[in-house]
Amino acid sequence: MRYFFFLLLAVFCFSCSKSFEERCFVNDDNKDVMTYQEQKPYTALEIVQNKPQYLKIVNLKKFRSFKKDSTDYSKNFQTYQANKKFLNDQKILFSDFDEKLFEQFRYSSQQISGQVSYALGENGLGYWLLEIKNNNPRAYFLGLSYNHYYFNKVQEDLIVKNGFLQFEGSFVKIEKVPGLSGYKHFSVIEDGKLFKIKLDDIIKDSDQDGFNDIFENSFGLNPNSKDTDEDGIDDFSDHNPLFKSEKNKFTTLYEDLISQSLGGIKENLHKMNYFFLPYKTDCDYFQKINIEAKVLIFDTNKEKQPSYVRITDVFDGGFSKIKRNNNNPNIFYVTDSGNAGSVIYEAEYKNGKWFFRNVGGINI
Repeated sequence: MRYFFFLLLAVFCFSCSKSFEERCFVNDDNKDVMTYQEQKPYTALEIVQNKPQYLKIVNLKKFRSFKKDSTDYSKNFQTYQANKKFLNDQKILFSDFDEKLFEQFRYSSQQISGQVSYALGENGLGYWLLEIKNNNPRAYFLGLSYNHYYFNKVQEDLIVKNGFLQFEGSFVKIEKVPGLSGYKHFSVIEDGKLFKIKLDDIIKDSDQDGFNDIFENSFGLNPNSKDTDEDGIDDFSDHNPLFKSEKNKFTTLYEDLISQSLGGIKENLHKMNYFFLPYKTDCDYFQKINIEAKVLIFDTNKEKQPSYVRITDVFDGGFSKIKRNNNNPNIFYVTDSGNAGSVIYEAEYKNGKWFFRNVGGINI
């Protein structure tokens, strides 16, 4: 009986290791390359059908159109002088937010109400309400993406009013521009919308961990637990809040590849609580990384992703599975792919460290 138990255990472990092998390693050069794929634009009806319940949408009779607002805004970048002046004006206008939030966002629509300053913020994950209250900064995720929503850069009314965050804008879609890889061009689907969200819904933070419930629900964190992955680090401080991190040869491989792409922002990463790099992978090694930047790692299967991630284009690319070199057990290959192309890295493991060499790629 004992022999039969250990035989079953051995068979089970073999199947596990095979599954693990399939999740993290690949033999075909063209398999599992994370090529950028443009999502099919939503219609106005699909945007409404997939909107969060807390969002109210009012159709306006008088409004500032997407064309006027976006055209006026684009004039700030038409010449070098205009661009320089605009960026300087923005730095002055939003200096408090930049100082306290370390340039994690693009800003618009500042409002000062007594001792509280508000602004609309935008980063790679979507739109945020930014707040400085009693000299303390907070950012509240809105669960809305520029894939579907456009907030006018010029707001005719207060953005925080009568217990609501409100902002005029439009339904939009992203279109590809031939010859300009990575460039996002927006076109209007429906104009004249007033978007309203109760402030109580925005600031709600059930587990008091620093991220509002909307953020946690949007990205698969547990809004009722400060430590989603139960690794002893609260979600707000955790650089990989969805998975327990480990340290081994291949987690280090991915960590080193990502780290070398971070460039000059490394020095402030420990202060950038709302800056995340989103990835999708089913490789255990990648899921267990721990780097200077914060990461949100999702399954490659859309059905297993949070609903916000499924309908939003948050991914700019990612890293492939690992390919072995058949002639040298210390050499491996990983492809780094984005919306502007891909780079193939040869990674050699020597004396406990990884050394990388660019051995090819594609520019689109």
